[in-house]
Amino acid sequence: MGSLDLPATFGPVLRLIGIVISIGLADSVNPSTVAPALYLAGGRDARRRVARFALGVFLVSLLGGLAVALGPGELLLNLVPHPRPVVGQWLEVIAGTVLLVVGLLLLQFRRLLSQREVFATRASSGRSAFMLGAGIMAVELPTAFPYFAAIAAVVGSGRGIAVQALLITIYNVFFILPLVGMALVLWIAPERATVLLVRARDLLQRHWVLVLGSVLTLAGIFVIVLGATGVASHLHDGFGHFSRRLHKLIT
Repeated sequence: MGSLDLPATFGPVLRLIGIVISIGLADSVNPSTVAPALYLAGGRDARRRVARFALGVFLVSLLGGLAVALGPGELLLNLVPHPRPVVGQWLEVIAGTVLLVVGLLLLQFRRLLSQREVFATRASSGRSAFMLGAGIMAVELPTAFPYFAAIAAVVGSGRGIAVQALLITIYNVFFILPLVGMALVLWIAPERATVLLVRARDLLQRHWVLVLGSVLTLAGIFVIVLGATGVASHLHDGFGHFSRRLHKLIT
C-alpha cells in the first residue's frame, strides 16, 4: 500500500491559504474599517462596541464573498469542470496585478487622498456598532478589489465548495485581525489601550494612504511572483527549472 504524498496533496491548498492570508492582511489596513473602529475605541463601552463592529464587518464581508464565489464564480467554474492548474496560476497573476495597480494608484495620488478626513463621516448616529460595521462593509463591498482578487484566485483553483468556503473564511478572519486586536487590547488594558488607540487614530489620519498603498503593492508583487513562477514552471527549459525551484522556495 503506497504512502500518501502529503506535500503533493496539500501543497496547492497551502499555497492558496498563503495567497488569501497575504491579501487579507494587506486589505486589513483599509481605513474604511479601521478608522471607524478607532473612533469607537475612544468612546464609552469601547471594547464591546469594537467587537460588535468587527462582527458586523466580518459577517457581511463573509456572506458577500461566499455569494460571489459560490454563485457567479461556481457557475463559471462549471463551464470548465476540470480546469488545468495553469488556469488558476494565471488567475493568481491577474489577482496580483489588481493588487499592484491599486497599490500604485494609491501611492501616486497619496497627496490628494491624504487630505481626505477618514473620521469625519464616521460619527455614530444612533445605530448599533454591529449595524455600523455591517452597513460600512455593505457599501464598501462592491469596490473591494483586493477581495475580488482573492476570490478570483480561490474560484480559479477548481477546489470544491467546502475548500473555497474555508479559504474565503480564512481571508475574512485576517481581514478583521486589526479590529479583533483592538477589542482584545481594550479588554486586557482598557485605560492604556484608549491612549494608544487615539494615537494610532492620529497616525492613520496622516499616513493611511502610504501604508495601504505600500502594503497592497508588496502583496501584489508577492502574488504575481507566485502565479508567474507557477506558470513558468511548466516550461521545459532552464527558465522553467529555475521557476520550479523558486516556486517551491516561496510556497
